[in-house]
Amino acid sequence: MIIADIKDVLNAKMLVSKETEREILCACGSDLMSDVLAYVKEQAVLLTGLTNPHVIRTAEMLDVWAIVFVRGKMPAKEILDMASERNIAVMTTNYTLYEACGRLYKTGLPPCGKV
Repeated sequence: MIIADIKDVLNAKMLVSKETEREILCACGSDLMSDVLAYVKEQAVLLTGLTNPHVIRTAEMLDVWAIVFVRGKMPAKEILDMASERNIAVMTTNYTLYEACGRLYKTGLPPCGKV
């Protein structure tokens, strides 16, 4: 699934649009960055309710290509600038974390397994 498809599935608003044709291989939904570090693989989308710089730093370390902030969360300009500098697409959706993950799973996007 490509980033543009994720945007459509989640009725999301694109906040940082970098290479929306990039292929996403799996998804992870978590507000615990320690879980993200343990389970996320590269070329993933991260769904979270956290809007702090640690999310961007974690995504960069793991080569996450897209972040979706759930529950309509809007990150600060600093966060968006960090993502843009690191070529990470950023979106926001009004869906809850549970529903957003479920919608992506239903389309066939697999979860990131333990690495």
